[in-house]
Amino acid sequence: MYPFGRLIKDMVLARNASPLPFLGTHVSYHRCWPQDIDVFMEMNNGRILTILDLGRTVLAKRVGLLKLLRDNHWGLTMAGTSVRYRKRIRPFVRFKMVSRAVGWDDRFFYIDQSIWINGDCAVQALYRSAITDKNGIVTPQRAFEALGQTPTSPALPTWVTNWIAADSTRPWPPIDPTVAKASLASAA
Repeated sequence: MYPFGRLIKDMVLARNASPLPFLGTHVSYHRCWPQDIDVFMEMNNGRILTILDLGRTVLAKRVGLLKLLRDNHWGLTMAGTSVRYRKRIRPFVRFKMVSRAVGWDDRFFYIDQSIWINGDCAVQALYRSAITDKNGIVTPQRAFEALGQTPTSPALPTWVTNWIAADSTRPWPPIDPTVAKASLASAA
């Protein structure tokens, strides 16, 4: 189940936090509760993605994006992600989450998030995000114009551009291996 209690807590805390510039950094603190763990007695990887979602939501609020979405009847979607899991998050461990936009291109925003335990990075994720309306993607330029801004994206870090390039070589839609095997079996 989605952690609505955590979301409400984070949004209440953000209500008193100062607004952030679009490329600002949102920091929040969390704890791994028993409902977050899997059979290996660590935070489930799916729950980690959900916790990261909370950080992006509060970041969006603090930079003014949630109001922009609401005012224009726009949505926000994730169009891709790359995650590194490097350290287990054990029950009752307190951790810090850092969320920030690193830049944008002609279609997407790129969000970097990380989870830290006692100064060690446990998880790092890169998200490709898009604003959408009933016709599809709303360009970052159009979104900034609606905010009355005309910023230029900083140069995306090399590791981000490398991920974008690698992901563009991935076939879409993917081949369904169960259909491919069935076709080969029926041909034989």
